[in-house]
Amino acid sequence: MSFLLGSANSAATDTYEITNSLRFSADTDLKRLPSATGQSIKGTLSVWVKFGTQDTEMAIIGGFDNSGGNDNDGYFVFKRLADGNLQFEGGDNVYLETTAHFRDCTAWYHIVLAIDSGNSTANNKQRIYVNGAEVTAFDTRNNLTNLQDLPMNTTAGNDDALLIGCDEDTGGKGLFFDGYMSEFYWIDQNQYAASDFGEYNGDGVWVPKEFAGSFGVNGVFLQFKQTGTGADASGMGADTGGGAKHFTVTNLTAVDVCVDTPTNNFSTMSPHYKSTDGVDGNKPIITEGMTKVTNHASGDCSTLSTIGVANGKWYFEAKFEKTPSDVQGHPIIGWAKNGNIMDGDHVGINTASGTNYRGRVGVPVIANAFDGVPGAGDIVGFYLDIDNGTLILHLNGSDFMGSGASSGLDFSSTTFNVDTGFFQVRYYSGSNVAHFIEFNFGNPNFALSSAVSDANGYGDFEYNPTLGGTDYYAVCTKNLAEFG
Repeated sequence: MSFLLGSANSAATDTYEITNSLRFSADTDLKRLPSATGQSIKGTLSVWVKFGTQDTEMAIIGGFDNSGGNDNDGYFVFKRLADGNLQFEGGDNVYLETTAHFRDCTAWYHIVLAIDSGNSTANNKQRIYVNGAEVTAFDTRNNLTNLQDLPMNTTAGNDDALLIGCDEDTGGKGLFFDGYMSEFYWIDQNQYAASDFGEYNGDGVWVPKEFAGSFGVNGVFLQFKQTGTGADASGMGADTGGGAKHFTVTNLTAVDVCVDTPTNNFSTMSPHYKSTDGVDGNKPIITEGMTKVTNHASGDCSTLSTIGVANGKWYFEAKFEKTPSDVQGHPIIGWAKNGNIMDGDHVGINTASGTNYRGRVGVPVIANAFDGVPGAGDIVGFYLDIDNGTLILHLNGSDFMGSGASSGLDFSSTTFNVDTGFFQVRYYSGSNVAHFIEFNFGNPNFALSSAVSDANGYGDFEYNPTLGGTDYYAVCTKNLAEFG
């Protein structure tokens, strides 16, 4: 299983913090050609990943020497299959395929693949660790005899390459990674264990630690702290392991450098819950690191956030691609109790008209409250105070409720059974145009004109999470441990 790090389950004494990750999606990758030959049969991958889908085959790391198809020793890929199994493949052989499935998109996994095909103990030739524990149950195990020419460690082949976020063969790149990666290590010449990159804290949670080993000839360490697109120290593919072995960037932009990390996990919209009330299979499409929700063009559909809250003061933003209308499903956005999908107890915005503002069942609809519905490109800010029972909306940084309603929705006096609730979006039937809403719980996938963090210094928002002297907070595990 994976863990929510930075939450109440993490010890306050944890000191090693990770500040950045990189968000991968369709047709994005990093690539580097080695300039020197290292160890052809030994190496270690260590990386933290947060998957963006639970049912898509995707490569974490790939190697390619351009000397032929998959049926040669120069092809290498470590990937997650569509069913969730982790698989290590080299040439035309599957060397390891785990029995366990890794499909949790709500939290981070630490994954280590350690290779030494010259090891005298057969089952130590290739090893997989997940969150500190070695995986020992495999559907497939074919122990290496000698994986000749690890492509990312040698110049022996033609156009040898180390690829992050995809694989490659003579047919081109594929199996693009969907989700986030953080603390990416590829170590040349050494087979390391997970304990060289992480440790269990006082609460028994697996957390990262500083690596103190050798990188070898072609070893790299990517922290994803830079935002440039060049293969240099200012690029997203900058190697900070001391060897300046920087990567070429493909289709990644500055907005893909994220603050969602293994030590502070931010909420996204959940691919695990995609409801449909209309035609069977009409589910929303969730992309861009689970921050972008596109409606299905037929029938009702909804989804909710990966992190729920039962108390506290929280802020998030929703950016609209198009002005809501009949043909675009009148999306409802808000916060609802666990088990209620924007039909029962909830507070939020209903864009079915410019004069309705929806609360839970039984709360009167506030008429003539809007100055106008959101337009294309507009950002709606949600200031939710569960402790005092209020929700205030701002449109592009200004009061959304109009004259006399700046206090927003007051649900403090209603019968409201406080329980863990999730942030949600629901599209109603009647829509026949696909459109999307981008959600920012502090880790945006859209460019900001001036990034603003909350009072704890967490998250990046277009507008200020502090309103009228009251602090509202990004929905992340650091804040959840303190306020949730």
